[in-house]
Amino acid sequence: MRTGKQKIILVAKILCVLFVALIVAFYIFRDAVLQQTIANVSNEMEVDYNSTFSVKKASFDGILGVNLSDVVLVPKNADTLFKIQKLKTSVNLWQLVVGDLQLGTLEIKNGFVQLVKKGKVRNFDAFLKKDKQTEISNEKRDYAQFAYRIISKALDLVPTDMVMDNLSFRLDDNGKKALINFQKLRLVNKKLETSIKVQTNTFTQRWKIKGFADPRNKKADIRFINIDTGAIKVPYFDERFNLKSSFQSIRLNIENIDKDGDELHIDGFMAIANLKVNHPKIANKDVVIKNAKFDYRFLLGSDFVSIDSTSTVQFNKVKFHPYVAYETEEDTIYKLKIAIPKMKAQDFISSLPDGLFTHFQGMKAEGNFDYNLNFVFNKNKPNKLVFESKLNKENLKITKYGEANLNKLNGEFVYRALIKNVMQRPVLVGSANPNYTTLDQISTYLRTCVLTTEDPSFFSHHGFISEAFKQSIVKNIKTKKFSRGASTISMQLIKNVFLTREKTVSRKLEEILLVYILENNRIVSKERMLEVYFNIIEWGPNVYGIGEASRFYFQKSPSQLNLNECLYLARIIPSPRKFMYQFNDHGMLKDFAMKQESFLTNIMFRRGLLNPDDTIYKTQPIIISGPAKSFLIIKTQDTTQIKIDSLAVDEEFDL
Repeated sequence: MRTGKQKIILVAKILCVLFVALIVAFYIFRDAVLQQTIANVSNEMEVDYNSTFSVKKASFDGILGVNLSDVVLVPKNADTLFKIQKLKTSVNLWQLVVGDLQLGTLEIKNGFVQLVKKGKVRNFDAFLKKDKQTEISNEKRDYAQFAYRIISKALDLVPTDMVMDNLSFRLDDNGKKALINFQKLRLVNKKLETSIKVQTNTFTQRWKIKGFADPRNKKADIRFINIDTGAIKVPYFDERFNLKSSFQSIRLNIENIDKDGDELHIDGFMAIANLKVNHPKIANKDVVIKNAKFDYRFLLGSDFVSIDSTSTVQFNKVKFHPYVAYETEEDTIYKLKIAIPKMKAQDFISSLPDGLFTHFQGMKAEGNFDYNLNFVFNKNKPNKLVFESKLNKENLKITKYGEANLNKLNGEFVYRALIKNVMQRPVLVGSANPNYTTLDQISTYLRTCVLTTEDPSFFSHHGFISEAFKQSIVKNIKTKKFSRGASTISMQLIKNVFLTREKTVSRKLEEILLVYILENNRIVSKERMLEVYFNIIEWGPNVYGIGEASRFYFQKSPSQLNLNECLYLARIIPSPRKFMYQFNDHGMLKDFAMKQESFLTNIMFRRGLLNPDDTIYKTQPIIISGPAKSFLIIKTQDTTQIKIDSLAVDEEFDL
């Protein structure tokens, strides 16, 4: 009778014999298996992707090595997707036994992969089709499990030893071309070394990628550097998106990829030196960040994807902790939190990217501050948006202004509007200008009407209206475009006096920071700010300041304006150059304008800003009697349309 130990040995021997038999059988029939595998792939490409896949020659090299030549994939009626002249690879036997494909070595010589778009036809469209089963299924995707599976399979296809010679990645987007040619790539003993040539319609460069890569242990530390002098330019984006960008070097480190229970952790860091970006929507000049680093920790769970708050972003001397999350447990929720630990104000100012904050250059500050932002948007409950912004100051003080000297608002200065990059005529803001009007010389009605339409809480807020800002965010998210702003009079004043009207990220960021400094350091009184505002804003074509406006429309001084005239002037501030479209061909306000006036009047009544005595003459029509009349087309009694000669009027009324 056999003992337990003998039985185990017997079973082991039987398994060994079977394993050897399988290897022998595989060795005998492997060529047939290889050809059948190629045929199956070819059939799948034909049926599922309407593409032709072919291999001119295929053979085994040893037990698990495979040699392929002239491997080609061509979508029907489109350009070749890829073609490889020679490909040699081997697989990990033990992984293959358990059902996983893991490449051991890979050699590629002379080949290309190309993405081509001609008109609206792309040679890769067939491979972007969604899986019907995925579309039908309503089950939630487990983000951690899905990501870990994809990452693991992708890294298994990265061989531990790799040699590539003359492998190109080509892009042709209707003539916008980019070629990245790996002239040489070596991954030997976990050391990576490459020689790359990059060529586009606008430049040619030579790059090098080198460092450490260990796909089996899911670790890497690689650097992009330029072999030639100068910065590394990013291809394609300059032609496709008018985005010019470059950098001196990039380092990517992957320290750990690990699934612990239901959560996937990805840890490491990215660093970039001398990043330069140029795009008309960002700024009107190059934006430069000298040094930036992102110590990241990505966390993925069954129903969330996030950047953990232990992550750190640093650019120059500024360091902050971001928390970004996308959650789908019950509702679809987006979260953003930013925490800037206590830091010196001067370090913050000196760290601002060159080109993005030009008006802060030369600014000096004392003291410290810390900052926290909390943003939560529930896609299913958009009106419950959370937006909390808090800055804590410690002896914070501006000791020297940069290009934007905010003290300028306290004295006389010359204002020149910039419209479509054209500098307008100079307007003196001060008593030497006969049209300059102090706040006490402006009709109370006009002050009330303008504050109601433009900024009702001007005298109580500190530059920003939190609720209006939140509603602006909600509407912009819903419409998927910038369709509503939340501009206060303080913001309009900063934009007009110190900045331009260009719609760039740079201008908006500068506006926000300058308004905060203006409103929170008691540099200018609210009354002075409002007085300057009334004297510089545009009220019509080439009409600046309320002194000019009241005479241009009504041949009156600002103190003589009645309620109807003030309602009219307040309503045209958003589009002053189109004021003439408010009137019909009889010189009377159109119905929509009358409704706007009634709406504004009712608001002022509800807020206690008007009483019945103020509206005694409300039914009287508004009469444009000044030079503005020349812009109106009016029907005479004999139905002939006439237009007053604007040139003649301008000569009589010198603006």
